[in-house]
Amino acid sequence: MASERLTYKDAGVDREAVAGALGAARDRIRGTYTPQVLGDLGQFAGLFHLRSYRDPVLVSTIDGVGTKVLLLREAGRLEVAGRDVIAHGVNDVAVLGAAPLFALDYVAAAQLDPREVAALLEGMTAVCREEGIALIGGETAQMPEVYTTQGLDVAACVVGVVERDELADGAKIKTGNVLIGLASSGLHTNGFSLVREIMARRGWTLDAVPGDLGAPLREVLLAPHRSYRKPLLALARSQWLRGAAHVTGGGIAENLARILPQSCRAVIDSRLWAIPRLFGVLAQAGNLDRAELLRTFNMGVGAIAVVPRERGRLSVDICRANGAEAWIIGDVVAGERGVEVR
Repeated sequence: MASERLTYKDAGVDREAVAGALGAARDRIRGTYTPQVLGDLGQFAGLFHLRSYRDPVLVSTIDGVGTKVLLLREAGRLEVAGRDVIAHGVNDVAVLGAAPLFALDYVAAAQLDPREVAALLEGMTAVCREEGIALIGGETAQMPEVYTTQGLDVAACVVGVVERDELADGAKIKTGNVLIGLASSGLHTNGFSLVREIMARRGWTLDAVPGDLGAPLREVLLAPHRSYRKPLLALARSQWLRGAAHVTGGGIAENLARILPQSCRAVIDSRLWAIPRLFGVLAQAGNLDRAELLRTFNMGVGAIAVVPRERGRLSVDICRANGAEAWIIGDVVAGERGVEVR
C-alpha cells in the first residue's frame, strides 16, 4: 500500500498563510525605510549605509516582551507587543547616547496566525516610523512542539550609532552628579509573570478593577512601553548626559548599578516622585514586601539619567520639553559601588 503523501502544512507549518500576512505588510514595512537603507525586502540580510560619522560606534541590543505577550494576545492587543519590542530596544540604545538606526524582528509560534502577525507588524512599523528607524529584516518561524499551541514569542534587535567621544556609558559619572528619573507608562515589559500569578490567585480578569486602581487592569497593565529616545538624546546633545539606565528586569537598583563607576554609590529617595497606585495594588494583592517590589518592577521610573548637579533642573526641563515627565530623584555619592533606594 502506497504511503500517504505529506505536505509541510500537514506537519503544522502553513507557509502560504504567513507569506500572505507578510506580503500585505510590505508597504507598511517599506514605509519605515530611511535614505540609508539599501536594497529591498526579500534579501538574505538587511543593508544599511552608515555615513556622515567621524568615529562611529555601533550600539546593539536584542530583547523581547516577556510574558506580557500572553495578556496582550488574550486581549487582542498584539499591536502593543509590536510597539513594545521596538521601544524597549530603542531605550537600550538611547541610554548610551546613541541614535537608533534600524531594527530586525523575530516572531515565532507553533503555528502563526496571519492576523496576529499583521497586528505585531502594525505595532512595530508604527513605532519605527515614530522613532525614525528602519525595519530592515526579520524572521517568522513556525515550530510545532518547540512552542506550545498557546505560545507566541516576539523579539527584536535594534542597532544605533554614536560618535565614540560622545558615548554616555557611565565612565564620566562622578560624586556630586544628580539622578533624573523619567516617568514610566506602567509596567512596561517586566514583572508580568508575577502579575499573572497574582491575577490567577485573586481570580482577576483583565476587566477587573481591583482596590483603588480606578481603571480596568487591561487599561493599566497593557499600556505600551514608553520610548525615551527624545529626552535622552536631547540630554546627550547638551553634553550633560554622563550615563543613563533603562529600568527593566531587576528594577531601579540593579539596572542603575550597571553604569556606576567604582567608588560611586547612588542614593535615591522614593518620596521624590509619585509611585503609581498600580504598584500598591499589586503589593497588597500579592502580599509583596518592599524589596520584592523594588527588584521586580520599575515603580514608576522607566529610565534614569545622570547629569552634573548644576544642570539638574535644566535637565528636568529638557526631559519634560521632550515628552517625558521627570524629577530629580537622588544623588551620586562616594562609597561602595551600588544603589540605595530609601
